[in-house]
Amino acid sequence: MVPRRLEALLRDRLRKFPAVALVGPRQAGKTTLARSFSPLYFDLEQEEDRLRLDIEWNAVMASRQLAILDEAQAWPDVFPRLRGAIDRNRGQKGRFLLLGSISPALMKNVSESLAGRLAVCELTPFLVEELPKTVTPEALWFYGGYPEGGTLDPSKFPVWLQEYLRILAQRDLPLWGLPAAPQTTERLFKMLALSHGQIWNASNIGRSLGLTYHTVNSYIDYLVNTFLIRLLPPYSGTLRKRLVKSPKVYWRDSGLLHAQLGLKKRGDLLSQPWVGASWEGWVIEQILSHLTEHGLSFDAFYVRTQMGEELDLLLELATGRWAIEIKLTSAPGSGDLKSLSAVADLVKAPHRVLLSRVSTPRRSDSSLSCSLEHFLPIVLDAAA
Repeated sequence: MVPRRLEALLRDRLRKFPAVALVGPRQAGKTTLARSFSPLYFDLEQEEDRLRLDIEWNAVMASRQLAILDEAQAWPDVFPRLRGAIDRNRGQKGRFLLLGSISPALMKNVSESLAGRLAVCELTPFLVEELPKTVTPEALWFYGGYPEGGTLDPSKFPVWLQEYLRILAQRDLPLWGLPAAPQTTERLFKMLALSHGQIWNASNIGRSLGLTYHTVNSYIDYLVNTFLIRLLPPYSGTLRKRLVKSPKVYWRDSGLLHAQLGLKKRGDLLSQPWVGASWEGWVIEQILSHLTEHGLSFDAFYVRTQMGEELDLLLELATGRWAIEIKLTSAPGSGDLKSLSAVADLVKAPHRVLLSRVSTPRRSDSSLSCSLEHFLPIVLDAAA
């Protein structure tokens, strides 16, 4: 098993709470990680495991072992029973680990039955910090982070990821409540791939699908809550200049994006007209997911004025505001730093970072130019 950074946070939460919900997309590695904690495992999507848990309920409740309940949202009846078991012994921590591939259904039951009794941890596909030495960040960018998607075995790309999305569209998302026909969902996936890194425009997507923008926005909510899509909100602070008010849309996993856009091999990536947007989205996802998996608090935005001034990522941390610009180059110029500083001044961000593919970081009194790998420990330390 590839060691996961979330393990430390998960153990900490289990020491402090009676139950923890481990959420994240299907096939991100939740079950593998959870089963390294305890052998007492039940897959609640399986009728035989639900029956086994029902029969063994008293023994499980009396046990000091951590009970792992996979796909917990598939059996809603278990949540009131968990609440009763926890309330009878509130002092006992680390009793239940609930796994869920879809946030809405799981969190609805959590909010109704387990509020105040449970912590939530999110596991993403592989991050840069988790890579085996045989896998480069370049490979992670191209193949994405799903363990079976190509990062560890390139021969599986892109077929595994294409089948992953097909099954989500045809089986899982309808089961989880998405009212769209599978063919509509698959077309929406394609359109979202073409829209990656752009300002979200539900009306344009809706016209292409023959749907209202209200319907498209409701579909997007499902994809956000199932950890496929990230909507990065615009900064809405008070400035002297008018700001764009719609979010930007990104695929959270770059491998899924590249599979949707028809790539077959790594050598084709840099020749694509959308490669800069792919790199930008991947870097943003790495930063935000690293902060999340370390249990650190932050707010994230992008900035764009009506005059075209923009900033790829604005981070609000306890230590202050960080203005981050992302460039797919190994030789950023002085103009890049000048543009970064101008927008950072607008939003009053004392920390300014230009992220690129440079091999040697350069720091001045007001800014830092470096690679993602150099920046990650800096931002994690700043947020701690």
